[in-house]
Amino acid sequence: MAEGLLKQALIASGKADYVVSSAGLGALVGHAPDVKACQLMMKKGIDISGYRARQLNKDIIRKADLILVMESFHKSAIEKIEPYAKGKIFHLGNWGNFDIPDPYQQNLSAFVTSFNLIERGVSEWLKKL
Repeated sequence: MAEGLLKQALIASGKADYVVSSAGLGALVGHAPDVKACQLMMKKGIDISGYRARQLNKDIIRKADLILVMESFHKSAIEKIEPYAKGKIFHLGNWGNFDIPDPYQQNLSAFVTSFNLIERGVSEWLKKL
């Protein structure tokens, strides 16, 4: 959801030249997003049904200028994979000082909560980019 929301927000703000991609620490590689996530995103006019999960690795980390994480432990986990990346890893909820819980295998309410927090984080980051 974060990739789709950030891409849409960047395009809407005239910053379409930014490249946004996502990867997970424990990704179910090749899997499509949860149906609940797809439904929430479609309500915003964003189709993520074609997205596929990929595993975060050193190459992705090295090529990134900025890495936005959902939860505090993600930052330290990425720094263990690639210690030099420390200065480019931030929380998506950095400006509001909040984590975004993973709604995986939870009910729609959990997805709505995460979706709303992602939107809030994207909105704040957009002001800084």
